[in-house]
Amino acid sequence: MDGEVEERENWSRKAEYLLAIIGYAVGLGNVWRFPYLCFRSGGGAFLIPFFIMLVLCGVPLAYMEMAVGQFTRRGPIGAIGKLCPFFKGAGMATVVISFLFTTYYVIIITWSFYYMFSSFQSSLPWEGCSHDWTSPHCWVNDTNSTILRSNDSRSPTEDFYLERVLQRTSGIEEQGGVRWELFGILLLSWIIIYFCIWKGPKSTGKVVYFTATFPYLVLLILLVRGLTLPGSMDGIKYFIQPKWELLLDARVWVNAAAQNFNSLGVAFGGLITMSSYNKYNNKILRDVLALAVVDAVTCLLAGFAIFSILGYLALGQGKDVADVVKEGPGLVFVIYPEAFTTMPVAQLFAFLFFFMLVCLGIDSQVCGFEGCSEEPPQFLSHLRKSDSM
Repeated sequence: MDGEVEERENWSRKAEYLLAIIGYAVGLGNVWRFPYLCFRSGGGAFLIPFFIMLVLCGVPLAYMEMAVGQFTRRGPIGAIGKLCPFFKGAGMATVVISFLFTTYYVIIITWSFYYMFSSFQSSLPWEGCSHDWTSPHCWVNDTNSTILRSNDSRSPTEDFYLERVLQRTSGIEEQGGVRWELFGILLLSWIIIYFCIWKGPKSTGKVVYFTATFPYLVLLILLVRGLTLPGSMDGIKYFIQPKWELLLDARVWVNAAAQNFNSLGVAFGGLITMSSYNKYNNKILRDVLALAVVDAVTCLLAGFAIFSILGYLALGQGKDVADVVKEGPGLVFVIYPEAFTTMPVAQLFAFLFFFMLVCLGIDSQVCGFEGCSEEPPQFLSHLRKSDSM
């Protein structure tokens, strides 16, 4: 174990650290994964295993990672290697996992930017089937007869997502061309992330004042707007209506544990890295409890906001709420944009929603990439020192 402890920067204020770990933990999974899991895994009954797993698994693991980072004042590789050199590979694994995660996450940020920029148009581009990219499968509910609708038909929002944004090919044998618009936005996303972590906690601490708080303002706006729409109570009912019999299903408990691990960001190294910038005597227990409470409240807030608008959309389409619910990108890039097209001031709500996704994504990306960017150079420098001895 190295006896030498390297000098390390500290957070300028305690608030910056709290906002950083909250921004890191509260991400897209709170918006598109938790509401769906709660709906599919017992509604209100799912909250029981969710909070049990939060207390028994999520909080202890998050506390451990934060304590390790603060005690060693190093990133994942250095921190775990200092505690036990034999397990330094576990630290390397977290850095690799975090790197792979960031390469995926930045794509979601890119799509969110694309939708956000598209919302500046006078009419939303995912509205209607009269565009150049429209496929023969595009079908508008209020203009076409239901008799003419084929089994492979899809809504204008789904058609926009597949044909305009992704330009998805018919199979893996067709590679397709480069989406230069998305490539440019992807480059923009990486540039923003670079400048966010440019000066370590000094720059990151300033960025999170906005990116970690703005999403809550948007969620509150969407919730208030959703509650004023017809059918919103039906959506919320589907979200929280308990199905007690599902508590006996082991998969529900596995989903609850997985949601906690994913939402709190444990095992990715981000909590270790962010906590390594703390002062040695910082009281971590209060921090981890604050993180757990804010994360759980955010999950519930997002669930109510999402399902209130899904209830409105289901009522307008004459469907059951269960028929319009989707998980993952399908929820935020297909279902939600479709709801915006039926609202007054649709461009404003679309812009706010996708800007919120950008902020959520950048927060998680910045804190996750912080460890990836600083750990390999430090590790390699230690290797060079060892080889020269």
